[in-house]
Amino acid sequence: MVMSVESDTNSPVDVLKAVADPLRMRILTLLAREALCTSHLVEETGARQTNLSNHLKILREAGLVDTEPCGRFTYYKLRADALDGLAGLLGDLAATARANTDSKRACP
Repeated sequence: MVMSVESDTNSPVDVLKAVADPLRMRILTLLAREALCTSHLVEETGARQTNLSNHLKILREAGLVDTEPCGRFTYYKLRADALDGLAGLLGDLAATARANTDSKRACP
């Protein structure tokens, strides 16, 4: 699944903005290993619960994490397919750049 830059939902720009924050990247790294609830993420990151909740909202809106209610807790799980799309787009850009290393437009 390769993302299109023109896509309105879960656009590569939204995904890149979401992963650009160091705390959100740390959250994604933790969620890549296992589903975690907010309490676990507070313990692992040292961030305050309200701050963490705001970051998790951004990750959800970007389509990077799913939630699963479990009693009074909510577990968060990384959506690998969202990262696959971004990786495909970046891979395509890299391949295009490699194929055009000697190409340049003449100035008028």
